[in-house]
Amino acid sequence: MTKKRFVITGAPGTGKTSIIIKLEESKFFCFHEVIRTMTQEAKKNNGTKSMVSNPIVSVSDPYQFNTTILNARIQQFTDASIKKDDVLFYDRGIPDVLAYMDYFEQPYEDHFINECKKYIYDRIFIVPPWKEIYISDEERFESFEQAEEIHHHLLNTYNTLGYHCIEVPFGTIAERNDFILNNIA
Repeated sequence: MTKKRFVITGAPGTGKTSIIIKLEESKFFCFHEVIRTMTQEAKKNNGTKSMVSNPIVSVSDPYQFNTTILNARIQQFTDASIKKDDVLFYDRGIPDVLAYMDYFEQPYEDHFINECKKYIYDRIFIVPPWKEIYISDEERFESFEQAEEIHHHLLNTYNTLGYHCIEVPFGTIAERNDFILNNIA
């Protein structure tokens, strides 16, 4: 059976990680967001307990930072081939890199677009901004208004690449997971 790859994407603070955790509890294999790991490692290597802004604005080479994220997400995509699971979920997809580069008005070469076109997901679920649950934490620095703007960049990027994003409705984590699972059946 061929692998089915499903992306859970959305702006910061929309509940993506909670959805991914619930999917894992339901015994689905999920690839985690690479940027959280990178942020945690950067804090550890810099000897700081917290950061005050999105790491992209404080790195010395934003292009290299985004290339690292792109390559890590490509690695997740290719790592799926060795997983025994036929259904795989991703906390963000490769095109998210483009959306964030657009949001931060950072130029990128065709290579970034070509990689997004090379590695294709089966379905994209987008979790919309939800003011009632939005909080910031040590890896999330954006305001709610910025999260709304990022949401639009994500939609535009995925749509431009030919994907139809399925919006996950507001609800409990269980309700959101049921919605996703019903849409992959």
